[in-house]
Amino acid sequence: MGEAGLESAIPRVLCIAGSPRRHGNSERLLDALIQGVNNSGGLAEKLVVVDYGITPCRGCNSCSRDGVCVVKDRMHEIYPLIDAADAIVVSSPVYFATVPAALKVLYDRCQPYWARVHVLGRPRPRRRPGGMLVVGGGGDPYGNGCAITTTKSVLAVLGVQYKVELQVEGPDAPSDIEARPESLEQAEGLGCEIARLGLHFRMSEA
Repeated sequence: MGEAGLESAIPRVLCIAGSPRRHGNSERLLDALIQGVNNSGGLAEKLVVVDYGITPCRGCNSCSRDGVCVVKDRMHEIYPLIDAADAIVVSSPVYFATVPAALKVLYDRCQPYWARVHVLGRPRPRRRPGGMLVVGGGGDPYGNGCAITTTKSVLAVLGVQYKVELQVEGPDAPSDIEARPESLEQAEGLGCEIARLGLHFRMSEA
């Protein structure tokens, strides 16, 4: 098999760490998923949202004219990563029933993808699998549902079909997840699954 053939057999999985706290429970779960992706022959690319310092959507609707965001910041480094991914997985804690502000900013800055399809009539993004790892510390009367629904919404706009999910309740302090080895094993297993699905979807779209 030539270099092009080898490259086509390696699914690229974009792994988005949505917590503002580095190396906490949700990111640790994501690291386990990344290990599963890499162990199964995939290529995991980790994106830590807070490292990019992206600014909120202005609601200016400029992207409805040409499909391009006018805000000039590092989000323009993220768009190509989204476009190149064969699968996308998001990890996040739950903050007041939804995702943290930094992750929501990234979600809102995906508005150009919506505008291209629903305003400009361009083709939808290619079909890809994805999902979410979510950690709820407990005590929120509204649980994890809002965070998951918000994530499903943006993934749908990106052409991502929601295929894998892991919810872990209880961990709060940064190292609590280490007392849940079964959850880390589950995340690693989902990494293997999403890499397999990413390759399957890509081959089916070819």
